[in-house]
Amino acid sequence: MTSAPPTEARRTDGPAHPAEQPAGLAGPGSAWSGLRALAGHLRPQRGRMLAGVALGLLGSVLGLAQPLAAKHVMDIIGHGQPTAGPVVVLSTLVVAGGLLAGLGHYVLDRSAESVVCTVRRRLTHLLPRLRVPVIEHTEPGDLIARVTSDTVLLRRTAPQAVSAAVTGTLITVATVVMMGLLDAVLLGVTLTVIAFVGCVVIVVTPHIGRATRHTQEAVGRMGAGLERTLGALRTVKAAGAEQGETAALHRAAEHARRTGVRAAAWEAVSATLSAVVLQVCFLVVLGVGGARVTSGSIGVSTLVAFLLYLFALTPRIGQLVEGVGQLQIGSAAAVRIREAETLEAEEAEGGESGIGGAEGVQGRGDEAAAAPERSPGSHERHRDRHPATVTFQQVHFAYRPGLPAVHRHVSFAVPAGGVTAIVGPSGAGKTTVFALIERFYEPDAGRVLLDGRDIRRWPLAELRAAIGYVEQDPTVLAGTLRDNLTLGAADATDEQVAHVLRLARLDTVTDRLPHGLDTQVGHRGSRLSGGERQRVAIARALLRRPRLLLLDEATSQLDAANEAALRETVTDTARRTTVLVVAHRLSTVTTADRILVMEAGRVRARGTHAELMAHDSLYAELASTQLIAFRRRHGPSAPVPEC
Repeated sequence: MTSAPPTEARRTDGPAHPAEQPAGLAGPGSAWSGLRALAGHLRPQRGRMLAGVALGLLGSVLGLAQPLAAKHVMDIIGHGQPTAGPVVVLSTLVVAGGLLAGLGHYVLDRSAESVVCTVRRRLTHLLPRLRVPVIEHTEPGDLIARVTSDTVLLRRTAPQAVSAAVTGTLITVATVVMMGLLDAVLLGVTLTVIAFVGCVVIVVTPHIGRATRHTQEAVGRMGAGLERTLGALRTVKAAGAEQGETAALHRAAEHARRTGVRAAAWEAVSATLSAVVLQVCFLVVLGVGGARVTSGSIGVSTLVAFLLYLFALTPRIGQLVEGVGQLQIGSAAAVRIREAETLEAEEAEGGESGIGGAEGVQGRGDEAAAAPERSPGSHERHRDRHPATVTFQQVHFAYRPGLPAVHRHVSFAVPAGGVTAIVGPSGAGKTTVFALIERFYEPDAGRVLLDGRDIRRWPLAELRAAIGYVEQDPTVLAGTLRDNLTLGAADATDEQVAHVLRLARLDTVTDRLPHGLDTQVGHRGSRLSGGERQRVAIARALLRRPRLLLLDEATSQLDAANEAALRETVTDTARRTTVLVVAHRLSTVTTADRILVMEAGRVRARGTHAELMAHDSLYAELASTQLIAFRRRHGPSAPVPEC
């Protein structure tokens, strides 16, 4: 039957693709929610992180003893006593403190890598299980950015934030106490400077967090734009739109640059002000301390020890300032990761639980998230091989609230076995029938039954294991031809693979490929023709040995010889499998056991080709148009498929 081009059909018969994102990706939360999200990611590694903090803290404590040891060495020198013992003690403190601090840093970094690995495993477990509407309303490039660049930020900031929050704070307090024991006046000068730095941090920190969130959002949008262009590269080239697409990507990159510069500027303001104030503090302490030494209030060794503590305190304060900024950056990344984790996912196991979010994945822990699942196409699931029945009972469906209904109380029954064709003009709701059977979407009203059982009662893995689906625009994944054929049926034997290759007329293709089944097919099967990609999809569906085979105009890109051969394959398959096919070609329709005619989201007629030609005007019109197109393609004397 004639119809609009496939792209147009998908626009009218499929979901819209709005510019807005779902609520789960609506935007940044509060600062406290960001800190809670960051703490949630770090919690599984709290033991290791505490060990790293303890090692770093012990190394810092040894560092605190070094100025006192140095003061003792100077006092001994002043009294003319031997210095070998105190120098050895001082050297030991320096070496041991450095080793412990380095070991603590390593433990924290290793913990951060584990945190990132856990997050990535959780996200990569979740994203393939997202509901189809969620994926269609979310930019894939932005989701990819959350798995990659946001987790990198989390890894980079986690150890610094933890170290600053615990070690930096405790050692700063301890250093201040030691400085107070040496001289209260000089401590007063130092505390004044510390208070000023604290005010700077309070003012600047929120700006760093906001700027970082905006930067990551801009990076996500740039990734989405790049994925959009590369995903339709041939279309872009054919339309001569490279310049326009490049300009859009450049605008996205420029926006990311501006937001990144803004974040860097706030970080620079914080670091610069802190550094300048601390340098001023050193000069003031040196001046006041020199005056106190001159007046005899303190000794030279006391001033030296105080200055050593000040030297130790300066980087600690800088670490605290930087740590607070890194905490904001990590919180922003954690919020974006949490948003992705709360997207709606399909149920993990059977039952009527419907849709479960990422919390179910998180609750199962690392081991569950990473555990290999049984392949939905596993042949062990197919012990019951009888053909399936399909029933639609008053199904009403719209892709989103506010959009016109695609199905309006659709009802029909498909018996077990044989070929049932669905025909109708573009936008009639034909492809949506398949989407509802596969549970890519849920009906708004009514029921879809498989073997008399509501498909919402079927475990998803079991339901889809019983179905083979060949899309109108078949997808071939990057990898080898074998990888694509055994997708979802990894336990298939070589004999079974060879059998479906013959059925799909792919054996001649593999014979001429340089590495046979192990030949790389390229990105989205770019090294295969359109007809070869369709045959790969058909072979993949047949390899699953489905009880229900869904074919969405699955031979539209095949030549007449291959189409005829595959039509025979489908006819033979229909003896042991129920075949439901969305058909546009007259040759497919006339050989079907039964035909459903859809129009404007309803089933308007059903019957055989001869019955519908006699009693349904729409079908007769579509058939006549297809017959004219057939004769134009094959000539007026070409034999017409029998009715």
